[in-house]
Amino acid sequence: MERIGLGGGCHWCTEAVFQSLKGVSRVEQGCIAPGNDPNSFSEAVIVHYDGGLISLKDLIEIHLLTHKSTVTHSMRNKYRSAVYTFDSASHQESKSILNILQGEFTHPLITQVCRFGAFRPSDSRFHDYYYKNPKKPFCATYISPKLKLLMNKFSALVNHEVPNTTHESP
Repeated sequence: MERIGLGGGCHWCTEAVFQSLKGVSRVEQGCIAPGNDPNSFSEAVIVHYDGGLISLKDLIEIHLLTHKSTVTHSMRNKYRSAVYTFDSASHQESKSILNILQGEFTHPLITQVCRFGAFRPSDSRFHDYYYKNPKKPFCATYISPKLKLLMNKFSALVNHEVPNTTHESP
């Protein structure tokens, strides 16, 4: 198993996106601090995955498309757009992947590649938030559209257990 940290938006949203993918065995939801600033936590997930079933490039591309990876906004301290790496090889590969994927975006990517520093898990009552609450307004408004994008653009990588992403308004 390999692992990568990903941050950019609400960890409920990020968790649901990556839990929905083939080759992902576990997603840890919480906050990550980069290695160069161990006191600067922001919402993120750690994705444990089988690189033989899903590539790091696929994970990063999905990450970039499911959060505002080209937008600096007032909540960036809480929602740092980042890829957190656990070793030198994935650090270099992540930087190369971002450079390649930049060509698919009109605006510059603000996503940083950081060495992993520390992790604080979120409260366990919020783990698996989407899969426990798919019809809640937050899930229908913010998470379901991301899962719909997954189904439309990355259907070969999506688990068949993804709940219906065409919820009626509650």
